[in-house]
Amino acid sequence: QVQLVEVGGGLVQPGGSLRLSCAASGSIFSIYDMGWYRQAPGKQRELVSDINRGGDNTRYAYSVEGRFTISRDNAKNSVYLQMNSLKPEDTAVYYCTADIRTAVGYGTRQYFGQGTQVTVSS
Repeated sequence: QVQLVEVGGGLVQPGGSLRLSCAASGSIFSIYDMGWYRQAPGKQRELVSDINRGGDNTRYAYSVEGRFTISRDNAKNSVYLQMNSLKPEDTAVYYCTADIRTAVGYGTRQYFGQGTQVTVSS
């Protein structure tokens, strides 16, 4: 069994910063791409950012480019999202995701965390 646990959400004023962390645990053989999605009320879940296993290839949604930075620590099975210059439109539940192989010979599967609320408001 695999678990992804996010921490770091909360309430912040416009222009402020937050750092989200996510750690994977459980029956893990190998972790490939990791990333973050978000879902605002009444909207579809969207990819915010992802990062490859080596950490040298990252992607960002256009709306967060230049403000958010994704990183990972493979020794800790963790991924992070540094969010700066936050805007009210960044308000959403943020979900950590990881492509994980649980054992040799098994295929990879995408796992999601339970989500953490980020609210940007004055």
